[in-house]
Amino acid sequence: MTTGFFTDERCFWHGGGNYALTLPVGGLVQPTMGGLPENPETKRRLKNLMEVTGLIRDLDHRSAAPATDADLARIHPQSYLDAFRAASDAGGGELGLRTPFGPGGYEIAALSAGLTTEALRTVLKGEMQNAYALSRPPGHHALPDWPNGFCLINNIAVAIAAARAEGRATRFAVVDWDVHHGNGTEAIFYNDPDVLTISLHQERNYPLNTGDAEDRGEGAGFGANINLPLPPGAGHLAYLTLFETVVIPALTRFRPDVILVACGFDASGVDPLGRMLATAETFRLMTRRVMKAARDLCSGRLVLSHEGGYSEVHVPFCGHAVIEELSGSRIHAPDPLARTLSERQPTARADEFHAAWISRLADLHAV
Repeated sequence: MTTGFFTDERCFWHGGGNYALTLPVGGLVQPTMGGLPENPETKRRLKNLMEVTGLIRDLDHRSAAPATDADLARIHPQSYLDAFRAASDAGGGELGLRTPFGPGGYEIAALSAGLTTEALRTVLKGEMQNAYALSRPPGHHALPDWPNGFCLINNIAVAIAAARAEGRATRFAVVDWDVHHGNGTEAIFYNDPDVLTISLHQERNYPLNTGDAEDRGEGAGFGANINLPLPPGAGHLAYLTLFETVVIPALTRFRPDVILVACGFDASGVDPLGRMLATAETFRLMTRRVMKAARDLCSGRLVLSHEGGYSEVHVPFCGHAVIEELSGSRIHAPDPLARTLSERQPTARADEFHAAWISRLADLHAV
């Protein structure tokens, strides 16, 4: 079976707000050409690179319908959806923290959620082995009634709720390797024993008050939430070690019906909003490991939904590496930053520090 690739040009048209990086323009903050770092170019340039190399021709490339009002309302209260739609119809605005949108922002966010929802649906129907949704705006920070961190609708949560409503699966695992904590997804499923949420993130990056390793879920969901905060500067080896010592054992214990990945590329060593040192090869090998887990546990069913990543130069190569691996394509786009980032990986002494840090995380989450 083929790998699906879900995208839509309209998602690249999402925008709004007057920001310079993450700061509202005004006072002494001068406007910039780029505005918010969450802009269309990282995603569009990934698709462009895939078209130039030919990788996109090895995929089942589709769009999807927007998530329906019923799909969205399973996760987000009607009061929030009504306020979002009204502001969107009135020309745009901002409802939470760093979540500006322009005219049609509601429809574009629903389309973004629809891409992830249809990717999951298609994999669970057995039409594709796995799939990648190039969703924009991203979703993993979105709480039910409070958008934040560029995220307006929680794409993965909407997709899971739709799959449940359609009776396609019961147990879902979400692996989030965006450099920022997946606080929205965590909050939505914090009491749910049938959704395992695992977040690998830079400690105290964003949000500052979530993502602690001791936050493990509540009630019936205790133990089904795993936070793996890493110190700034942890690189390639730290991510792969966490996969071997915590992520794969947790997936194996949980035995999901399908695995989803909140696929952010902002742990890249040149990302403006992260201080990690991941390479394109880091993302490729994490994909390889989660694919093996999916084969071993759930007949290979795997869906990746695009989240953050703000280096216009590097995100396309990180994404290309992931989709090469996902599809088994022989088409390769060499990472132009591979040597630079390899030379900047932590020293042996720093790796010893990271190993001790990871050992503590593994002990906390061991059964």
